[in-house]
Amino acid sequence: MSNGNNDAVAPNAHRLLWAGFMAILAAGVGFGVRGGILDDWSAQFGFTQQQSGEITGFGLVGFGLIILFGALLADVVGYGKLMIAAFLCHFVGAALCLGASPAYGEAHNQAAAYNLLKWGQILFSIGNGLAEAVVNPLVATCFPRNRTHYLNILHAGWPAGLVLGSLANYFFDAKSGVAGHASWEVQWALFLVPVVLYGVMCLGQHFPKSEASTKGVGIGSMLSEFAAPLLLFLLFIHALVGYVELGTDSWIGQITGAIMASPANGILLFVYTSALMFALRFVAGPIVHRISPLGLLVVSSILGCIGLNLLSTANGIAACVVAATVYACGKTFLWPTMLGVVSDRFPKGGAITIGAIGGVGMLSAGLLGGPGIGYKQDRFAAEHLESKNPATYAAYKADKPSKFLFFKPITGLDGSKKAAVLEGEAAKLTPEQTKDKPILAEANLVGGRMALKWTSAVPALMAICYVLILLYFKAKGGYKAVHIDEGSKA
Repeated sequence: MSNGNNDAVAPNAHRLLWAGFMAILAAGVGFGVRGGILDDWSAQFGFTQQQSGEITGFGLVGFGLIILFGALLADVVGYGKLMIAAFLCHFVGAALCLGASPAYGEAHNQAAAYNLLKWGQILFSIGNGLAEAVVNPLVATCFPRNRTHYLNILHAGWPAGLVLGSLANYFFDAKSGVAGHASWEVQWALFLVPVVLYGVMCLGQHFPKSEASTKGVGIGSMLSEFAAPLLLFLLFIHALVGYVELGTDSWIGQITGAIMASPANGILLFVYTSALMFALRFVAGPIVHRISPLGLLVVSSILGCIGLNLLSTANGIAACVVAATVYACGKTFLWPTMLGVVSDRFPKGGAITIGAIGGVGMLSAGLLGGPGIGYKQDRFAAEHLESKNPATYAAYKADKPSKFLFFKPITGLDGSKKAAVLEGEAAKLTPEQTKDKPILAEANLVGGRMALKWTSAVPALMAICYVLILLYFKAKGGYKAVHIDEGSKA
C-alpha cells in the first residue's frame, strides 16, 4: 500500500478505505460463524436441514439483490446515508437473531425462533449488500489512479472475516471446540465488533461523490453503459467468478475434510487459504503494474483451474496443502480486480456498473455455484455407489430425485442416513452400518473429487475469455483506465 495520500483524491480517503474494509470483514465474520452454528440451531430449535437451508438461503441471494438495488441508489441518496442504513440493518439483524433463544423458551416455540432467525438473516444480508454497494464505488472514487490495488486491499476484509469466523467455530464448536464450548449467541455476536468499528470510523466523515455524479451524469446515461458489449461480456465472466469462488467456498472445507479424512483439518485448510488470500490482496498493485489487470486475471484463472484439478486428485495432507495453495493464489485477485476493470473502463456508470458486477457475482454464487457444485457431488457419488454397490445405494438413496438447470435429474444419497453412519460413534453403529461406512465414505469422496474436477472447467473458460479481452485491447493500443472527460467507451 502506498504511503501518504498521493493516490487519493480526498484527505480522509484512507479512513474511508479502512471503514469499508471493516464492513466487508463484518460480512465475512458473519458468514464464517454462521456456517459453524447451523448445527447448534438445528439441535436447539429442532430445525430440519431444509429449514436451516431456508434461513441461510436468504444470505447470498439477498446479498446480491441488495447490491444491485443499493447501487441504483448510491449516487442519488449518497454514500454516507446508505452506510448508516447498512449499520442499522447489521445491528437490528444481530438483535433479532440473538432473540431466538428467549422466543423459543420453555414453550418450545419453534415458529418464533425460526422467524427471528430468518428476519435477522434477511437484515444481515441487506446490511452486507448496502455496505458493498457503497464501499466498492467509494474506494474506486477515492483512489482513481490505482483502483485495482485499493479494491484488492478493501476486499482483503472478506477472507480476514472468514478466517476469524472459521477460527471461532474451530475453537468454540459445541461438539469439538478446542478451547471449550461457547454458545452460538456469543459466536454470532462477534461480527458486531467490526460493525461497531466501521460505524465509528464513518462518524463525521465527508463522503466524496463518484466521478459520474461529480460530472453531472444522470441515471439514464449511467444505465446506457450497459449497451456496451464489453460490459455485458464482463458481467457474464463475473457470474463465472461468483460460481467458482464463492460457490466452491461453500463446499471446499467439507470436500477437503473428506479427502484428508478429518473435518477439522478441512476447516484449518480453509483458514489457511483464506489467510493467504488476505495477505496476497495487499500486493495486487505491484503485480498489476507489471502485467496489467487483465494479465493478472488470465494468470489467476489458469492457477484456479490447475489448483482445482490438483485438489481433485490430492491424497494426504501435504498434497492437499500444496493444491489448495495453488487454488488460493488463483482465486485471490479475481473478484476485486474485476471490480477495478469495470470502474476503470466504465466510470460513467458510477456506482451502478460496479454494483451490477458485484450483484451478478453474488447471485451466481447463490443460485448456481452452491447448488451446482452440490448437484455434481450428488450425481457422481450416487453413480459411483450404484455401479459398485447397488444394494447399498438402494438403502441410502434419497426419497426424491433432485435436478439442476437442464442437467438430468439424479437421486442422490439421503443426507441424514449418510451422516448417521459417517459421523456416528463406532460403538453405536449396527454391523450393517459398520460394513457400509467405508463404502459410503468412498462414494462421498468420489463425489467431492469429481465435483472439483468438473468445476475446474469454469476458470478454464474464464482464462479463454480474459485472453480474448486482452487481445482486443492489444489491437486498440493497450489497456488503460479512462475518465469521463476522455469518454468511457470500451
